[in-house]
Amino acid sequence: MARIVLASSNRGKLKEFKSILKLPDTDLIAQSEFGVVDAEETGCTFVENALIKARHATSETELPSIADDSGLEVDALHGKPGVFSARFAGVEGRGSDAANNLKLLAAMEKVPETKRTARFYCVIVFLRHKNDPTPIICTGVWEGFILSREAGVNGFGYDPLFYVPSQKCTSAELDPKIKNSLSHRGQALNKFIKCWNNLP
Repeated sequence: MARIVLASSNRGKLKEFKSILKLPDTDLIAQSEFGVVDAEETGCTFVENALIKARHATSETELPSIADDSGLEVDALHGKPGVFSARFAGVEGRGSDAANNLKLLAAMEKVPETKRTARFYCVIVFLRHKNDPTPIICTGVWEGFILSREAGVNGFGYDPLFYVPSQKCTSAELDPKIKNSLSHRGQALNKFIKCWNNLP
């Protein structure tokens, strides 16, 4: 049984990964199982941060690792919160979905409905080892709108505010299986599965 380390301590993310990423004869193990803490995200882009996290996990465990960096880009906010999505409410608010959502609602308070376009963006990085010169990099994008109030209890992060036009509801109102088939992370992971199946 091959082992891959997931370079994240986010429980919601781990749940989504395990429900989508079903690789034969492969066990996906959270980095926390090895006592590895989250890497400091010092990159300016999603790609940079995903590489930092994957390299940190594989350096600490000496096992192949997979990482993602994802976030919400809001057009009316010139792409914010972007790479700072998880810590939009500041250092003290890191990991607090409620604080991040409240800050987003406040920032969007005067933005009209037609100007509230946004998207979730995800980058998946897979490293075979810490010096892997050719990492697998896959991306996914999910378009939608930001609501003026939260709706739904599923998912995590900005899901209660992210309205999906094709489904006429928020991401947090979707059945998890439907969400995983549509979402930015689901798209990126499905691309990765195809790459995995073609590895020598």
